[in-house]
This record gives sequence, C-alpha cells and structure tokens, in this order.
Amino acid sequence: MERAAAVLRAVAAATGSAATASALAATVGLNRTTTWRILATLEGERLVSFDADTGTYSLGFGLIDLAGQADGVTLARSARVVLQRLAAEARETAALAVVRGGALTYVAEATADTVVAAGWQGREVALHATSTGKVLLAFSHPAELRPLLRLPHGQRLPRYTPSTVTSLSRLEEELAVTRERGYAVCRGEFESTAWGVSAPVLDLAGHPVAVVSVWGPSERLGEDRFADLGALAIGGAAEIAGRRTSG
Repeated sequence: MERAAAVLRAVAAATGSAATASALAATVGLNRTTTWRILATLEGERLVSFDADTGTYSLGFGLIDLAGQADGVTLARSARVVLQRLAAEARETAALAVVRGGALTYVAEATADTVVAAGWQGREVALHATSTGKVLLAFSHPAELRPLLRLPHGQRLPRYTPSTVTSLSRLEEELAVTRERGYAVCRGEFESTAWGVSAPVLDLAGHPVAVVSVWGPSERLGEDRFADLGALAIGGAAEIAGRRTSG
C-alpha cells in the first residue's frame, strides 16, 4: 500500500520524461519490475493513465471519480454562496455538478429571484451534449475520451436534439476550443430549450473535480452572452476550487 501510494504521488508530480516507468522507479527507489507491476495495477483501477505514444504516465480519471464521490456533499455545501452570487449576477440558473460513477450529477443549484427554471439537481447529463459534460471531457486526459463517452469504435454519438454534435471528430475540435478559452458552451444540444456555459473546478494537479454551469432558456441566453457568462463561470469555479483547497 505504501509503495503504491508513493508511485501515485510520483506520477502526480512528474511531467515529460520524468513520468516514464523507469524514471518513476528511480524517483520512488523501487526496481523497475516492481514499479511496472504497481503501475499496471493502478492503471487497471483507472488511477493512472498510460500514454503509449510517449511512454509516460499521468493521473487517471478514477481519482476524479473518487474525489467526486467523497467530496460531493462538501463541495455542494461550500459552493452555495458562490452559486447564489452567480445566479444573481447572470439572472439565470447556476449549478454545480460532480463526478459519480463515471457520470456527472448536479448536486447544487441556485436561481435568480426572477427566473423560473426546471430543477436539474440530482440529474445525470450526457457528456457530449451539455456544456457541463464538454468541460469534463476537455480537461480530462485524452485517453479517457472514449471511455467517458462509452463510445465503441465506429459508432456515432447519440442525438438528443437537432443541435447535438454526433461526430467524434467535430466534438474533439470543440473540446480543443474549450480548453483554450476555459469554458464550454451548449446550444440546446441536450434539451432544445436549455443553453448555457460551464467551467471546470480544478484540483491542485489541474484535474477537474466538479463543474460550474450557468444556463437558461434560448430566448434569454443567446450566443451574445456566452463570453460574459463564461467569465462568470470561470471565476466561480476558481473560487470554489479555492474554498475546497483551503477547507
């Protein structure tokens, strides 16, 4: 257990050539055979991810899943003040989603006084058809894309509305844009009446542990508001991450 924990910490701290199996073995003071065996076990549990092109390891999505299960209630409690402020500033609904069982589930929600909106708390969402899901996909390791989408090779993504992106290559293009600007957008792709933006709550290693969203109906929340609301979501997500770290 101690050796596995040491290898996991080494993976979290390593980048580039320092994240190869040989380099990690040297870092933790174990022989390469033992280190490879531990890495294989961690990979099987999705706690680390192996990039065959570079021969390097990084933290896996399984850690994010564990964080979501352990901290969902704590995150929801600490995020409420932030969500209430975002909802008031945007005059729309603000929500927080965490990872549970490989899916995103909303655990906290706030609405502006003048907004009447359907509650999403407790619901799971399609990752490729919501801004919430697209942020999670964009900031996760590329090797996790297909497993997260549960997409067999050769199949298209399911369509929910006429706006849903069903092409994996087109989705990957959108995810690249999402990473660059720091937030994702949704144009009625899961439910035609729900448009919104989302930003990731990142841990100290830069991995997403939750997602902050601001959303509303298309007649009120159009593309002309995406940039301003995206900035609000990014700021709220950073504040929640700070609360989580300090707590």
